[in-house]
Amino acid sequence: MLAAILLFSTWTVLGIPGAVIGIPWTLATRNVALLHWLGVSITRAGLWVAGIRMQVVWEQPPVRGQQYIFLPNHISNLDPPILYPLLPGHTAVFLKRSLMRIPVLGYAMGLAKFIPVDRDRRVESAMESVAAARSVLAAGIHVLSFVEGTRSRDGRLQAFKKGPFYLSMESGAPVVPISIYGTETMMKKGSLKIFPGTAHVTFHAPLFPGDFASREELMRAAREAIAAGLPEWMRGPAATA
Repeated sequence: MLAAILLFSTWTVLGIPGAVIGIPWTLATRNVALLHWLGVSITRAGLWVAGIRMQVVWEQPPVRGQQYIFLPNHISNLDPPILYPLLPGHTAVFLKRSLMRIPVLGYAMGLAKFIPVDRDRRVESAMESVAAARSVLAAGIHVLSFVEGTRSRDGRLQAFKKGPFYLSMESGAPVVPISIYGTETMMKKGSLKIFPGTAHVTFHAPLFPGDFASREELMRAAREAIAAGLPEWMRGPAATA
């Protein structure tokens, strides 16, 4: 539990003054750059204090001026804070709408253009989220979406959600498959305990929607890339829908 205490204490101690500085500045200037920098710096500090390290590989460096849809697998609650500081520039995240109601943090995420998602399985809700994400991409902001939709209970790769691939096909933005492992032992699903360790993160080469005949082909290619960067036991079934 020591690592968890150190992590959350660091985020709290640094996060409060960060919000006091960053949120008024963002409201006054309409520029989220300072808020983004503070969030990334505070997140990194908490991870370092807790003994969480990253081993990161980029198969192809990101191109300046190109907006990407980043699609990682999801095995732990540590995945978002580990991944977000590694992303190039301002990135909006798909997340549960309930998280946007957290005092201060939810407000800051709204300023950062994070994209709320409803889990009601309605087509209308999915279309609203995709439309919001298209606006974000058009504004020059990357998008991060955990492609399985939720954390894997056993670490194995689950079926993929179709929304990010609709978004890629409609917007023309390339997807970057991301493989992450190691976090499944540092913070398990249903537990608040955190153990120091190393997260292994691979950013695979971008997949451009114009190179694929259909959304299903793009989805299949993304799954193959993510699976290739995971230990064999985590690769899961071959299904993509």
